[in-house]
Amino acid sequence: MSAILARKMWRTLEPYHGLIYFTPRAAEAYAALGVRGQAGYFASRAAALGPVPAEVVIATFYNFEPGLVRRAIPAAWDAAPPAAFVDARLGAADLALRDVLGDEAIGSAEMRDAADLARRAAEGCTPEGRPLYAAHAALPWADEPHLVLWQAVTQLREFRGDGHVAALVLEGVDGCEALVTHGAADDSPVGPAVLRTTRAWGDDAWAAARARLRDRGWLDGDDRLTAEGAAARRRIEDLTDERAMAPWRHLGEDPADRLRATVRPWSRAIASSGVFG
Repeated sequence: MSAILARKMWRTLEPYHGLIYFTPRAAEAYAALGVRGQAGYFASRAAALGPVPAEVVIATFYNFEPGLVRRAIPAAWDAAPPAAFVDARLGAADLALRDVLGDEAIGSAEMRDAADLARRAAEGCTPEGRPLYAAHAALPWADEPHLVLWQAVTQLREFRGDGHVAALVLEGVDGCEALVTHGAADDSPVGPAVLRTTRAWGDDAWAAARARLRDRGWLDGDDRLTAEGAAARRRIEDLTDERAMAPWRHLGEDPADRLRATVRPWSRAIASSGVFG
């Protein structure tokens, strides 16, 4: 079973999870708890970990400017307990999925099958060295299949993300440098400016990261990846894929392909809905 399967599964399943970061349903739910703006993102995604300090969120989310995180955490826990954010996030996911997919897809046999397959895949993951996955895997399962699918995809996404952070650490790439290399790659869907501003890195920190990467031989004078930089990025991505294979080996290639084929039209509907802006 080729590790490319892990990348294919991630790309297909990601929109089903990722709409939670863009839907106005989420912002409304967090505002009702007294938390607005990007702080709602940090609180809702980290809430499964419990009332952790900012340093834990900085470590696990990895590529955000630390001051941005510290402005959100732990202040969010003063507004509402983590359990309230867990519930608000799941409720927002429910409404957002219903908005985009409609009742027919939500109640379909295909949805029940996809939820069962994704849950079985997620149960093939193990928590060692995977803090965000472990935290989300410890949450109780929802009753409705479309939410079970969302929870399972969330676990699979965080499992992969935890492994990606480990690969970056092993390669000696810090959070800001990871964004610079991503933005410098030819396959990046967004430019460096978007990556920098959405993670709140200042001009000086961004320039320093570029300088460090040039010193390593990873960036050229135009701040594009050199052959050495591209090879390093490929090592990181290949290791991420390989270490994300556990759930798909557990599920099996044919069921994984069935899951991917079932979720693909829903992910396309989400992507084409405009929710991602």
